[in-house]
Amino acid sequence: MPVNACVFDAYGTLFDVAGAARAAAAQDEGADWVARWPQLAADWRRKQLEYTWLRGLSGTHADFWQVTADALDWALDAAELSEPALRTRLLALYRELPAYPEVPSVLAALRARGMPCAILSNGSPAMLADAIASAGIGEALSAVISVEEVGIFKPAPQVYALVERHLGLPPAQVGFVSANSWDACSAAAFGFHSLWVNREGAPMDRLAARPAQVLGDLSPLPDIIKRD
Repeated sequence: MPVNACVFDAYGTLFDVAGAARAAAAQDEGADWVARWPQLAADWRRKQLEYTWLRGLSGTHADFWQVTADALDWALDAAELSEPALRTRLLALYRELPAYPEVPSVLAALRARGMPCAILSNGSPAMLADAIASAGIGEALSAVISVEEVGIFKPAPQVYALVERHLGLPPAQVGFVSANSWDACSAAAFGFHSLWVNREGAPMDRLAARPAQVLGDLSPLPDIIKRD
């Protein structure tokens, strides 16, 4: 796949969005709620994405941190967990989500081969800065691009257009990598060389376009993405 930059989605692609609930459960070993942490994490992520789409459709944008907190409140209600201290801790842990294990080496390998790497994310600039610092991957990134520049979430085309504004490259020269099928499909429709990281073996979303390749994780990426 010959391109001149590789652009990554952040949450779910580079950073493990279940990490906050998993870490809180490990801290609270033996507590009643701990066995339910996978469902809490899944509900939190699902509502987080749903709220980005609904806010985009309704024209009521709020940044991703507000959306993340709102989604957590819904997930805690669904789990019948009314513990303010747990809420506070989960949000704090979300600011320091772990990167997937292969992320540092993959980014390093791409940069060693002269491939500029960037992030294009729904995340607010402050959220992204915290996650990148926690993961220690800042030196591998040429740009960190947030949807806050345009005030609407993915998959709005104006979000994908931010890549050319920042990197000076047309879509056909960009490899775009996301673990969200809908994001990878939408990026492909925009004109990027899109790859879907299908960590969970999920079916492909039925949208206007399909990604060029599907990976199980990021590990094969340095052998796939080549400088044009």
